[in-house]
Formats: sequence, structure tokens, C-alpha cells
Amino acid sequence: MSHLVRYSRYLSRFKTPHFPRSQHSTLPFSTTTEDYNKPSRPDPPPIRVALTESAGRGVFSTRKIGAGDLIHTAKPILAHPSLSTINTVCYFCLKKLTSTEFHGKGVAFCSQECKENAKVFYEVETKADWLAFDDYCRENRNEMQYLSSKDLTCRAFVFVLYSYSLILSSCSNKGLKYPLLVKRLACMVISGAASAESLDILQPSNLSHEMVLEMEEGYGLLKSGFAMANISDEQMAFLTKEWYNSILARIRINAFRIELAVGSYEDLLSSAAACIEAEAAVGNAVYMLPSLYNHDCDPNAHIVWIDNADAQLKALCDVEEDEELRICYIDASMDHDARQSFLLQGFGFKCNCLRCLSGD
Repeated sequence: MSHLVRYSRYLSRFKTPHFPRSQHSTLPFSTTTEDYNKPSRPDPPPIRVALTESAGRGVFSTRKIGAGDLIHTAKPILAHPSLSTINTVCYFCLKKLTSTEFHGKGVAFCSQECKENAKVFYEVETKADWLAFDDYCRENRNEMQYLSSKDLTCRAFVFVLYSYSLILSSCSNKGLKYPLLVKRLACMVISGAASAESLDILQPSNLSHEMVLEMEEGYGLLKSGFAMANISDEQMAFLTKEWYNSILARIRINAFRIELAVGSYEDLLSSAAACIEAEAAVGNAVYMLPSLYNHDCDPNAHIVWIDNADAQLKALCDVEEDEELRICYIDASMDHDARQSFLLQGFGFKCNCLRCLSGD
């Protein structure tokens, strides 16, 4: 079996479900299907982003796409390693480290190129002491595990562990997600490498009053970290409580969990068991185009990571021209009632895809 990284998607309960598309309005988007292993002229863009009748934006094919074909690739807007893997993966691209890593201050990079690319946030980040902020992130993480069932063996065993991990995570954590990604974006804004409005195009989740109150501690720790590093008020003018909450709301609904590669049977069991300890992911990342994919319990596309945070969207079956491309946000091997329950409780919508409507 190919050593592909299985995907999971973290969305708030207000993620919009899949609805039939409308072709009245199309948003331009440039992409490529060029295979990194076969340098050549890229094919014409195989996708378009269009507005649907009821579900906002969706991603549609512009030509026939064959099963297994690479639809497009996507580099992350933001990526950050999990605190548990921060010493074992590249601090920039999340690739697993070897003995030839390039060290920074307490972290490492897989190449000199990644070390150079990281300057957009790393030089600002290393000016501050983030011990208190990191402790806050550890105490408040809620990394629910959503395993992809595609091409997995021992599916029933994995599902048991998957369900158990969900129970553990829902009972033991407050649910504050991804403040490390907010910190990374803030560093990029301060360095001048990114705009404070970089994520405005992405759909935000709705935050309850209780969640907003819980976020205040993280915001205070982030701002005080920069202040103690002598970052000027002018440089931090964007860093308001409203900005912090807005960015977290968008990251919550659009972040992908980048999981460890699964190869042999033993690796599968080890990876599944690690999910219970929330150690299976190498990190989290936010992308622009993949965030626009709607859900379907019988998806025609999926996302994989080969060896770093660069995502690959691939077709699971033959896709016709103008057909909407959809991914599955949960374990597609669950039965109808379980899927409906998970989607309603975890994502806030009743799925009306063809599979669910048929009762399968």
C-alpha cells in the first residue's frame, strides 16, 4: 500500500453542507495539475470555484478527471507542527526530520531552503518567550480525530479506536483550537510578510459567548509575549481582541490535521492507537482552495500528504465535467445513523447527500 498520509478535517459545527450547485456565478481560480516527479507543462486548470444555490462556494471540475488523477496541489497559507512533534518535524514544512536537519533556536528544519523560508515568521517569533503561551495551548487543545477510511485495512478495529478517541477528546478538553496558527500569522503580519486580512476570504465559524470568553486568556498571552519582546504598538496595531477571535473562528472551520504516514499493518495499528493520545498528527495547516470543498458521505475526491504540508487533492473515482468535487469530513465507513449523528454533533448540519438520502 502506498505510504500516503491519511487526512482529517476539523470544522466547526456550522460548516455548510453540500447542496446542488448553481452555475450562475463563478469565481476565478488559478491552479495546476503538474506532477512534481514529472516536470512538464501543466494541463489546463481542471477546476473552478462557483457559487451554489444554498451552500455558498463549491469546487467544480472543468473537464473529465480520471480516478486516481491528481486534481491539484496546494501549499498551506499557514502551517504549524503539533507541540508533541515540534522536535521531530520540520518547523516550516512539517516534513519528518532526518539526521541532516538544519537547526534553529530549539527547533529544526529539513533543509536550508525551509530555514530561509521560515524567516517570514521565525525572526519575529524568536524575539519573545512563548513558554506561557505554549502551556496554554497544551492545556486547552481539543484535537478530535477524524480518520479517513479509504484504502484502510482492519476498518472495524480502526473505527473502534476512532470512536473511543472522540469520546476522550470530547470529555477532556475545553475546545480551544489552533492558537499556535494564530501566533504564526501574527508573526508574519508583524514581519510584513502577510496582511492582517489574509484569511478574510475564508468562512468563519460562529463562536458562542462562552468560547469568546475562553479565548481572552490566549489573546492576552499572545499580546503580552510580543510586548515583552519590545514589538512596538504600531507594529501590533492589528492585534486586537476582535482580530484574534476572527482569525480563530476562520481557522477552526478551515484547518486540516496533517497525520502521520501509514504503511504496514503494524504502522496502522500504532497510528490508530496514537490517535487516542492525540499524537498521530504532525501538525495543522490552513489552505485556501481545499477549504472550499463541500462534504459528501460518498466523496469523489480526497486530500493526502506525501511527506510534508503540501497537499494533494486526488480523484477517488471518475469525475465528469462540471461535477462538484467533494471530500468527506468524517469516517465514510460509518453507517447512516452514526454519520448523521457525528455530522450533526460535530459540524452542525444534517447531511443531505445522495448516500444519506438513500438510507445507506
